[in-house]
Amino acid sequence: MDHPRELTVEAPRAWDRPVVSVPVLICLSLVGGQLPSFSTAANLYILTTGGGLIWVGLNNRVPRRPAPRRLPSVALWWLVPVTVFGVFEGATFVMAAGDDFPTFSRLADPLLEDNLARSAAWFAWLSAFWGLVRR
Repeated sequence: MDHPRELTVEAPRAWDRPVVSVPVLICLSLVGGQLPSFSTAANLYILTTGGGLIWVGLNNRVPRRPAPRRLPSVALWWLVPVTVFGVFEGATFVMAAGDDFPTFSRLADPLLEDNLARSAAWFAWLSAFWGLVRR
């Protein structure tokens, strides 16, 4: 007698659950928020955490979310402001325009002087990066 096949869904691993991943990202962002902007320690921490998230994301143990099959045509309109922003940011950085035409990073520095604001920015960056890595 044949039994019907049962559909089984694999339970998410411990690090994939928000109960685990959010506190880990909060701890990482609190450490990153204590580092001064554009310091060697901050740059090394960015490379370490980013590399660690890439390694975990590329590991086959983490279940991936399905990627969208096709981007809607409306998404192409987001490329225009992103491209303009990238060109201006890159040009001002390469030309070292200084205070005459500052980069976005330079404009954001006064907002990120507070450790709590810098930790919140770290958390936003890590959360977005974790979402992208899991795709």
